[in-house]
Amino acid sequence: MSRRGPDLATRVAALAEAVDLGAGRLPEVALDGARGVATRARERAALSPDHTVVALAGSTGSGKSSLLNALAGEEIARAGVTRPTTGHASAAVWAPAGDAGDVPGRDTDDAGHLLDWLEVGSRRYLGPAGAHPSPGAPTAAGAVPTGLVLLDLPDHDSVVVEHRIRAERLVERVDLLVWVMDPQKYADAALHERYLQPLAGHGDVVVLVLNQVDRLSDSEREACLADVRRLAAEDGLPGVRVLGVSAATGHGLDALRELLADAARRRVAATARLTADVRDAARRLADACGDPVPAKVRGAAREELVTALEQAAEVRTVVAAVRSASARRARAVTGWPPTRWLARLRPDPLRRLHLDQPTDRPDLARTSLPGAGAAARARASSAVRAYADTATAGAPDAWVIAAREAAAAPGLSDALDQAVAGTRLDAERRPVWWRLVGVLQWMLLAALVGGLAWLGVLAGLAYLRLPEPVTPMWWGMPAPTMLVAGGLLLGVLLALLSRFAASVGANRRAARARTRLRAAVARVTDARVVEPVAAELAALEGCRVAARTAAQ
Repeated sequence: MSRRGPDLATRVAALAEAVDLGAGRLPEVALDGARGVATRARERAALSPDHTVVALAGSTGSGKSSLLNALAGEEIARAGVTRPTTGHASAAVWAPAGDAGDVPGRDTDDAGHLLDWLEVGSRRYLGPAGAHPSPGAPTAAGAVPTGLVLLDLPDHDSVVVEHRIRAERLVERVDLLVWVMDPQKYADAALHERYLQPLAGHGDVVVLVLNQVDRLSDSEREACLADVRRLAAEDGLPGVRVLGVSAATGHGLDALRELLADAARRRVAATARLTADVRDAARRLADACGDPVPAKVRGAAREELVTALEQAAEVRTVVAAVRSASARRARAVTGWPPTRWLARLRPDPLRRLHLDQPTDRPDLARTSLPGAGAAARARASSAVRAYADTATAGAPDAWVIAAREAAAAPGLSDALDQAVAGTRLDAERRPVWWRLVGVLQWMLLAALVGGLAWLGVLAGLAYLRLPEPVTPMWWGMPAPTMLVAGGLLLGVLLALLSRFAASVGANRRAARARTRLRAAVARVTDARVVEPVAAELAALEGCRVAARTAAQ
């Protein structure tokens, strides 16, 4: 009956942990059921491990009492014709030699404590060789070893509510369940839907007994047993042990007695039953927790959220300002000197947004960015909610609501503005080539001015009819003319090339600024949305892991 996986104590501890983590968040039906299972497991584990409690359960008229008497070899439970037949449970306890007999007040031995916990007052202690059999009853009771506790339960279909409640309570607590059915009522829907189907997965601790087979022919008996197996498989009990017996003739009693004796000798039925109960309750909790959202899906949702918050933080406006400011400053340094002053007349976009100077206290910094429009705010709000919904997909409603509330905490807009204001945009740095081009521009301007002065002197001498000095020739042209033409043309050409290079550099600076701004927005996103949602889901993941540990 043993299953691989954690031992029972580990399973019970994991189930209790899952219940604690899911309290107030998971459906109370699942939590209450799991609490009850954990409590029963601890209580049963603290009682006698040397006794195996087997219950004969069944409907009115199925012959449970007669079967108990036949197995015990004497009349333990009184069978009658009035209905309901069985209102209180009766117990037959196979005890060591010398302990046989009726011991109504016995509560000092291990079996007594166990029966007290089961709330079974009617008890009959049988010696290891069994009691004296009734006339016509089988005499093989002695084949049953000590430690077996056999119960005759109240009828599960009794018209008396108290009887049904007692039966259901004991069905939950016993170690091995023997469901006794008669040929007329074995397919009863109430039996299968209310009792057998909830025991799906408990096949190791359930035995189906078709009683009164003496009323059937051999072919009818085999057909009924096959039908019982089919219905059991549909109930989630494939491979469950199915026996055909007759308490009246003794048919099949030896096989049933040997099955019970084997369970008593092995002393693992209690552990197997509790393990099955814990696993079933843990599966219900795990199902209630839902499946975790794949990391890839959460990552994609986070990137979409960062993009939406970038728009809300006006990152595009800042990036455009970095590009314009970089180009403006480049033209102011590398442009043609006679016209570069025009660039300085244009306002600095970063200064206008209060982003021109880095700060060591981003928590105190504020930008002058225009507030996000209604559409951008709506997109940001929708993105936050969409992320929370994606991260909690399949989670219980209570966790979904808690995650939404955590993600919608106030202060996100201020945090985004501070992140933008505290980001080093790198627009204030001047590349070395700016200075080199600036020096070269002044040299070209000096050549232009020198050439003009030279030509002015020559013109003055010619106007005064004074002798002109010899003018050197450069590449077939007078030197001052070459200075003027070269200074002008090269200066303008260099300014145009610098303008192009500055545009390329401005785009690169803007790209670097966007990367840093996105990283800053991502940090705010993680701190204000992703991490709060993850904190809410941490308990859910813990509950899920604990439940799956118990359900292994």
